[in-house]
Amino acid sequence: MTMSSKIGSVSCRSISTVRSIPTFLVRNISAQPRVQQQRYCNRNFPSWRRPRGRVRYMTSSSAMIANSDSTSQSINNERQQRPSFTIYYNDVYEVILPPNHRFPMEKYGKVRRRIQNKIDALSPQEKNRISCEFRVSPLSRVEELSTTHSPVYVARFLNGDLTKEEIRNVGFPWSKSGVDRALSSVGGTVQAACDVCDELVRRTGHNISHDEGEMPPIWAAHVAGGTHHAFFDYGEGFCVFSDIAVAANVVLQRYPSVVKRILIIDLDVHQGNGNAVLFQGRDDVRTFSMHCSGNYFSERQTSDLDVELPMGCTDETYLATLYHWINQMRKNDDIAKGVDLIFFQAGVDILHDDRLGRMSITSNGVERRNKLVFDFAHSLQIPMVITMGGGYPRANNWDPILEAHANVYFQAHQYLSNLSEINISSKEDRSELISDNK
Repeated sequence: MTMSSKIGSVSCRSISTVRSIPTFLVRNISAQPRVQQQRYCNRNFPSWRRPRGRVRYMTSSSAMIANSDSTSQSINNERQQRPSFTIYYNDVYEVILPPNHRFPMEKYGKVRRRIQNKIDALSPQEKNRISCEFRVSPLSRVEELSTTHSPVYVARFLNGDLTKEEIRNVGFPWSKSGVDRALSSVGGTVQAACDVCDELVRRTGHNISHDEGEMPPIWAAHVAGGTHHAFFDYGEGFCVFSDIAVAANVVLQRYPSVVKRILIIDLDVHQGNGNAVLFQGRDDVRTFSMHCSGNYFSERQTSDLDVELPMGCTDETYLATLYHWINQMRKNDDIAKGVDLIFFQAGVDILHDDRLGRMSITSNGVERRNKLVFDFAHSLQIPMVITMGGGYPRANNWDPILEAHANVYFQAHQYLSNLSEINISSKEDRSELISDNK
């Protein structure tokens, strides 16, 4: 179905059947929680698979927590009362690209440090409003990748057997360090989604209720990923594997009691074409992509909901369009019906400062876009995983892109912090009212 209106060109696909994952792709994914320790610590793990630099699991201002039963119980009680927001990052996996390569590999470390600096600059009281940690992205396992991608393609990439044409389509020269980066780009998003689901299971298993109001949100993030141009057996546009698609398939298999339906909100300037194809005909994963009509570099695909905006689009048109379709999904659209988990692909290449974006959104417009998505997830009380997306700085000025990327995560942190403050104030007001009535 295709229709046009004042708020953009829209196309939808009707899903009438559920296409299950072929049995030869399904592996026995362990239902046990994933081990946080990195696999490169294994003595038998090749040295080239180990990241360089110091592995940091928390912000510099956070203290390591002792592993004791009493402390664990205290942490669980505290987590029940505070929003949860774990942030994964993979810039410890260094990849040296050829000179003048157009992909801004250095941005990942720069963005992560900006986020940490912004959070470290907060007062202790502000930091303590939410449970937030920084953790290194684990490497995704072959059985996880094979829930989504061809096992033959996975093996060929890992072993460096892709053809020159396939490597050129991906956009990165093959290297051992590049393998780790691709695996960590998926692994961080998978682990972020698993963290969210583990907390959902914990709340469900303990029949936790929140007598003082709604339950604190469960969000997690990855300062990488959003690789939405990867298909079943090939990659393109700097995407080897689709981290969001793999994460979605993994949690659907591993956490069937708490996640039965997933929504992908893709707001990169480019269409999420890979995810559109990977989930075609699936009712358990719905795809919504809002992107530029004049920025396709390969064949256009069909998502469950595609919204095209013109080149040069400004804040007013962009935000009005997004507001309309988010409200449609919130009120009566079948796409968001019964959703248990949201993935937000938060590309910032819609910025007018972006080298490849072809749109004219301001930094304030990007922040307002983020808030619309945050409000949507919070209003429906749906857990959410935030990933990076496109963002291509101009050679002489990286700051607008770096700041826009960093603000996605810091803005989410502050959004959750403000919710926590409201809940604390509400509790205090209720306590005073009860005390006055005694």
